Amino acid sequence: MNSTFSAKKAVTDEQIRQVADLAEIIWNEHFTPIIGKKQVDYMVEKFQSYPALKEQIADGYEYYQFFDNGEFCGYTGIHPGEDNRLFLSKLYLRKDFRGRGLASRGFDFLKELCRDRGYSAVWLTCNKHNDHSLDVYRHLGFETIDTQEADIGGGFIMDDYIMEYKIS
Repeated sequence: MNSTFSAKKAVTDEQIRQVADLAEIIWNEHFTPIIGKKQVDYMVEKFQSYPALKEQIADGYEYYQFFDNGEFCGYTGIHPGEDNRLFLSKLYLRKDFRGRGLASRGFDFLKELCRDRGYSAVWLTCNKHNDHSLDVYRHLGFETIDTQEADIGGGFIMDDYIMEYKIS
């Protein structure tokens, strides 16, 4: 199946709301079995809601919508990091668009962005029990470099691997 992949920076309120709406859908279907409904609800409100995204953008985050044949299918959130590395905060695809190579195409977009901006690596955190996403990141060339337990409030902890991809 031929498809046309594109990424567009989310800058308008409507685009940011579209990202937040998709985040709520993806988080509820993907993360509820991993971390439970209460933590999903808390994290969506704290990190993925429209007000949270607006605040993150004001703090230097950038969000890009992914499109496949013109249809909004996913998004990524990034932040310029320290040590000349880009922090990949979020990379999510709608369930019905997974398995089409779009994560790889989205990551290709991010690698090119890194090259354009002179970053030497991309790093991210991923839940230790998020097996499918860990497999995807390893397939893309990420390596686990550390672990992290972060108290995110509300009585919740994020128990993650820290992964890195070196830009060549």
